[in-house]
Amino acid sequence: MKNERLYQVIRFPHISEKTARLQADSNQYVFEVRKDATKTEIRQAVEGLFEVEVEGVRVVNVKGKRKSFRFRSGRQKDWKKAYVRVRAGQVIEDLQAD
Repeated sequence: MKNERLYQVIRFPHISEKTARLQADSNQYVFEVRKDATKTEIRQAVEGLFEVEVEGVRVVNVKGKRKSFRFRSGRQKDWKKAYVRVRAGQVIEDLQAD
């Protein structure tokens, strides 16, 4: 896979209390990824960018919430989330929760 595509597949890490707990307990990291990305592309992107070995990838399509703003109803965008489990003993230094 080309380097350009590696940077396009993973949009940014998803940071929350749940993801911090997943990092600490089960060595999993959560990323927002492109909607057309496949599990194989996500695996290759994480291994290529962060230099870790990926054990598994799970993908979730998140539906956008309905919101209202100044008496107008609207809808947030749908997006795709990837749960990536890395091999035991390996960490992604840039995403470590303090």
